[in-house]
Amino acid sequence: MKNFTSLKLLFFVSLISLKAFSVPRFNSFPTATATIYLDFDGHTVIGTSWNNGSPLFCAASGMTDTQITEIFNRVAEDYRPFNVNITTDSTKFLAAPLNRRIRIIVTPTSSWTSGVGGISYIGSFTWGDDTPGFVFSDRLGPNNPKYIAECCSHESGHTVGLSHQSSYDANCNLVETYSLGAGSGQVSWSPIMGNSYYRNMTGWNDGPTPYGCTNTQDNLTIITAMNGFGYRTDDYAETRSASTYTLGSGAFTANGVITTSSDQDAFKYQVSQSVNFHLDAVPFNVGVDNAGANLDMKISLYNGSVLIRTYDPASSMSITIDTLLNAGTYYFVVDGTGNSNTSNYGSLGSYSLNGFTGALPIHEITLTGKTDKEKHDLTWNIVADEPIRAIIMEVSNDGTNFRPLTSLNAMSKHYNYIPFSNSTIYYRLKVTSVIDQTAYSNIVALRSTVKSDKLFAVSTFVTSEITVNAAVGFHYMLSDANGRMIAVGNGIEGMNKINVNNKSAGLYVIQMFANNLKQSERIIKQ
Repeated sequence: MKNFTSLKLLFFVSLISLKAFSVPRFNSFPTATATIYLDFDGHTVIGTSWNNGSPLFCAASGMTDTQITEIFNRVAEDYRPFNVNITTDSTKFLAAPLNRRIRIIVTPTSSWTSGVGGISYIGSFTWGDDTPGFVFSDRLGPNNPKYIAECCSHESGHTVGLSHQSSYDANCNLVETYSLGAGSGQVSWSPIMGNSYYRNMTGWNDGPTPYGCTNTQDNLTIITAMNGFGYRTDDYAETRSASTYTLGSGAFTANGVITTSSDQDAFKYQVSQSVNFHLDAVPFNVGVDNAGANLDMKISLYNGSVLIRTYDPASSMSITIDTLLNAGTYYFVVDGTGNSNTSNYGSLGSYSLNGFTGALPIHEITLTGKTDKEKHDLTWNIVADEPIRAIIMEVSNDGTNFRPLTSLNAMSKHYNYIPFSNSTIYYRLKVTSVIDQTAYSNIVALRSTVKSDKLFAVSTFVTSEITVNAAVGFHYMLSDANGRMIAVGNGIEGMNKINVNNKSAGLYVIQMFANNLKQSERIIKQ
């Protein structure tokens, strides 16, 4: 990820497409004039200052439809607040005005420039000569959809006027030229214009650049003021009145977008008698634990003009509400929120609401637990009308703010592990039925006296997956017996499973990195 000072190009740019294969055609906002084109199918670049003015024959990315779809969805969500179309369709790009478009070429053709993940000119979106930016898929994974998507958003961020975002210490000393952000799990955060490869929640930022700790950069203002497009039109009003959008009185679904840090979406819900009420509020994501989500959600529940409760879980970007509503008119106000790792400045994006009244198909979840030497041993029983689709064991240090510990088989009834904490740990089950209704168990508190000098407990004899119980979030590298790296990735605090089902039997070494420490363990794959 590298930026260049904007240069005024005085010569004609000719760009010739090489259609190597058929790419899925996606558009995030097809009515928008401004366009960012993600080009996966190969391209020849002629007449630019790239490659010292020589032609560039860029090979097709070679990525699968599934990978391209994930990349598009991640980048589209990054630009969701704005009146701009993210597209994989060249005809949309060519129909856009010259000074309102940019092509980002995703290609393994990277030998012509130094070892960066991508490259682009600052401000080139409005140059009007089709100077492209580049993302080098061979250097990102290779072909890692998360990494490539982050780089696409980063490089297109340069083209709409943004520099890098850095971090400094309390004495204004530069710590990271590319800010890595902070945190672990789904609410971990980093700025798009920093190094966002290793955090889940990535977003636009108002923070320092490499040019000094007081030289701050307001991403949102620059994007919406310098490129001929602004924010999307607000979809729901913030007011709570007779004109507020009504969800009805029974089951409902609704979708919306939080476009600015001050944007709030209000919804009205009317109840004629006392009912059990369930609501799932989920930010747009591309996988489990809200992978790729940018919007950390907060919901304020009002009974008329009276605020009943604010739902803002500390370790989850989504919200589940199970409560009893008496007869009356209620309002749900959806907002983006900050967390321990970031403010609400860049907590923007799309979301869905799914609600219903009546009894849950999951009638009872009974969780019990005991301490067995160093292990915490948990068992449970579930009574439900519908089959169970997913079970997640959640853990908390205070009995209020829970985070996922591990995902379990829907048929499982038992789980044990060795915790790292030497204090009281609280557990509960999150159970989801096949019709996507969720319920929670009772909370069980178990005391732990384990004292370990290691950050990670790793299964050493495995058949299909390596289990890593981590005290903190981490990065890992898996190598074979000859020292060849065969997998890299990130893990969260708690239980992690690394799939090695497609690896041959033999000796492997896993290295885990966190808090400037490294731990290595030998693995025997049977």
